[in-house]
Amino acid sequence: MKIFNKEPSFDFMGKRKLALVMSLILVIISIGSLATRGLNFGIDFTGGTLIEVGYNNTVDLGDVRETLADAGYGDAIAQHFGTSKDVLIRVPPHGEKSDADLSNDVLDALHAAAGSDEVEMRRVEFVGPQVGDELTEDGGLAMIYALFGILIYVTLRFEKRFAVGSVAALVHDVVITLGIFSLLQLEFDLTTLAAILAVIGYSLNDTIVVFDRIRENFRKMRKGTPVEIANRSINQMLSRTLVTSITTLFVLLALFVLGGAIIHSFATALIIGIVVGTYSSVYVASATALALGINKQDLMPIKKEGEQETLGDLP
Repeated sequence: MKIFNKEPSFDFMGKRKLALVMSLILVIISIGSLATRGLNFGIDFTGGTLIEVGYNNTVDLGDVRETLADAGYGDAIAQHFGTSKDVLIRVPPHGEKSDADLSNDVLDALHAAAGSDEVEMRRVEFVGPQVGDELTEDGGLAMIYALFGILIYVTLRFEKRFAVGSVAALVHDVVITLGIFSLLQLEFDLTTLAAILAVIGYSLNDTIVVFDRIRENFRKMRKGTPVEIANRSINQMLSRTLVTSITTLFVLLALFVLGGAIIHSFATALIIGIVVGTYSSVYVASATALALGINKQDLMPIKKEGEQETLGDLP
């Protein structure tokens, strides 16, 4: 079902220079924040202890944080997990104190504040600093390998200038998403890393769809400049892009609101990535390919050697 009964005719590429300036500003701000503030890595990367406790009644997180601070764990992070009776506590490493001693201290402090019958230990997980360093390195390598593989794939399927445009769009999406997490100091954990990789896949799919239509129109349209053909292609795919993006955002907003605190970072990264990815498929990927000089000759099918019309040779 089409949103538009008539094909729209927005001049997307006419605004590509303005969009380029806006993208450069966002990328520079993101890189600056990443360089100065860094990411707020979760316990998956930094190491530490994760403690889940359950209360018999609704508990105020402010009281839990005050209890932890009085016990010497003011840097611990406490949040509701599932219901207002369940609390998830993340405690970074504390000097020479073992993880077992640390979890016992936290539980003793909570018992002293609320009563031993009111608080139940649900689970304890320990993450060592070496594991965190390994995850950080492996996560970075995973993104680099993904971008390199995409560069090869798009080069083989389309053309090298399209490949550069697609990778530029993906780097743009990842940097801006990470920059927002850095600016707002949102927690960056393994689920967020998974969301970043999912954003790469989503953005690439959107870009490939647009590139397919651009290549098709370059071959079908006898007249028109590369800018006009790119504009026509983007307008033709606008209905599909909006339907896909909006329906995906509905699902993610439901996850963000109803999914609980444990997946807030995951849903937030995907929401940001889809909005930025939809924008970059138009104004970064396509505009980059045009800036590199893509034209009709680059996208015409290669005629095989010896292939020729044979009708003229018939008697």
